Amino acid sequence: MASNSSGSSDRQRIAQQRLRIIAGHLQRPVDGDSAILAAECKGKVSKTDASSEEKTVPKRRQEIMKWNGWGYSDTKFLFNKKGQAEFTGKRYRLSGMIIPGLKDWMEGTFGASLQHKSPATPVLTSSSVQPPTLNEAFVEEVKSTGIPFSHDAEDRVFRAHGHCLHEVFALREGKIGRVPDMVIWPNCHNDVVKIVELACKHNVCLMPFGGGTSVSSALECPPEESRSIVSLDTSQMNRILWIDENNLTAHVEAGIVGQDLERLLNESGYCTGHEPDSMEFSSLGGWVATRASGMKKNIYGNIEDLVVHIKMVTPQGVIEKSCQGPRMSTGPDIHHFILGSEGTLGVVTEVTMKIRPMPEYQKYGSVVFPNFELGVACLREVAKQRCAPASIRLMDNEQFKFGHALKPQVSSIFTSFLDGLKKLYITKFKGFDQDRLCVATLLFEGNREKVLQHEKQVYDIAAKFGGLAAGEDNGQRGYMLTFVIAYLRDLGMDYYLIGESFETSVPWDRVLDICRNVKARITRECKDKGVQFPPLSTCRVTQTYDAGACVYFYFAFNYRGLSNPVHVYEQVEHAAREEILANGGSLSHHHGVGKLRKEWMRDAVSSVGMGMLKSVKDYVDPQNIFGNRNLL
Repeated sequence: MASNSSGSSDRQRIAQQRLRIIAGHLQRPVDGDSAILAAECKGKVSKTDASSEEKTVPKRRQEIMKWNGWGYSDTKFLFNKKGQAEFTGKRYRLSGMIIPGLKDWMEGTFGASLQHKSPATPVLTSSSVQPPTLNEAFVEEVKSTGIPFSHDAEDRVFRAHGHCLHEVFALREGKIGRVPDMVIWPNCHNDVVKIVELACKHNVCLMPFGGGTSVSSALECPPEESRSIVSLDTSQMNRILWIDENNLTAHVEAGIVGQDLERLLNESGYCTGHEPDSMEFSSLGGWVATRASGMKKNIYGNIEDLVVHIKMVTPQGVIEKSCQGPRMSTGPDIHHFILGSEGTLGVVTEVTMKIRPMPEYQKYGSVVFPNFELGVACLREVAKQRCAPASIRLMDNEQFKFGHALKPQVSSIFTSFLDGLKKLYITKFKGFDQDRLCVATLLFEGNREKVLQHEKQVYDIAAKFGGLAAGEDNGQRGYMLTFVIAYLRDLGMDYYLIGESFETSVPWDRVLDICRNVKARITRECKDKGVQFPPLSTCRVTQTYDAGACVYFYFAFNYRGLSNPVHVYEQVEHAAREEILANGGSLSHHHGVGKLRKEWMRDAVSSVGMGMLKSVKDYVDPQNIFGNRNLL
């Protein structure tokens, strides 16, 4: 059982005792009749509660989001009647702009043609979704709790997938596999406790759902699961419960998505600084469950560095530490059983995080290098001197050209003239080869004086490796593209192009080898598997550490002429992952394992390590209530 009355009363008694002790040290007396009680769900509305009503993603995600692609329904790349690419909607800085170079880049890189279209199934029909298999006794008891739930076909499909290529490709073709039988929306921690208790009582399979941005098949329902599957959607648990300005921490419900968390903290003058590429839609609980990393981790840290306290509901009860101290020496850190557990042990309901005052100054920058090797050497030196800016990302030549193809139409002849001068200076006067040069984008944050000093230090290091300052605009545009680039895959699939990204972490002395060998393996595998056109195979170094770096790979190809393009893609990706591991890379830096990569888990953590993980699972969840079958 998730909890019991005696356990609850014990916690309440201990809390009251602590309150009395603390009250004795306060100048203002505390009412002797006061009691510590569990907070009621969505109780008294504070400023942050009220603001959370403006949350980005509604309960019915289909009201604003695509069912068979990335992001908002009103936002996409398309080719207009003039054959020009444009980005629709009003949500992003690129919205409403023409991208004149994208068509030529797609045609030149992939052999794509606007005459060859592969449109998606436009509407989700209920008839394509299997009827739900409901556990009626569970449903009746859920009704008595008043916790909202649904077995509507659309609600269920939206929570049956993440954003792996095979998942989205199947949706575009209108092929719907196993989906949850029911969706339930707890409003707070106590609701989750009730749901888990009922799931244990009635032997129902629970699958936690946060933002739905998984790229590891983590949200796919196991086809062999015979029990009723319930998607536990945490999106309504979206409040900041308190902000502690003395200790610079915030206690937050785990269903809040990244952009709402930052917006609400910004209203009080704070931020977390945790900005994964998916932060618009990914949730705090999802970050914890996958050991997430953000683009500004050099200053703010990864999620494991930001977390102070975690509360998680499991079939055996609630896991949490006894205090919010910054560090404890009490055996193995139980947080590290929770971080990266990917929904296999329970539901993260509340998290205390470190926060920072919003930076007073922010400055973008970019550096162009003669080649990728010199760029990597520069990043290594920056890491060695421990002077990395908030974000530093190095793109190889292919990705530089890709980014250039996404440059919006300039508004004036003067701007176009300046761009031409920059290109002339770099290629003619400095002798950079357009087919070898690469670019690093930079983001500095903090006190203005320190930012300017920091900027000079980084540019001085870059100069030692042949780097030239390439301006703030290029840097800012690079980060602007971070949140729109995911929409490009949907455009590609409209024209027989499929692609994906995947990542790894690797020691510094293996970075160049892994980049070269993995890209070559992708090209070779595509040719061997019958892909008729050369693939795009590209990489970037996205995060740096003392002892290594995170490397992101992108690959895509034209699948015209292939009878089963997804199978070919999966074979190529599998080979690329084998190449990563053979070259000393990790199984994943921050995407997680899910079902997609779990075949390599034993090699990644050892047989003994797998045994330890399974022992924790068996103790915490003996009935396999959290049966998504990720990781293990």
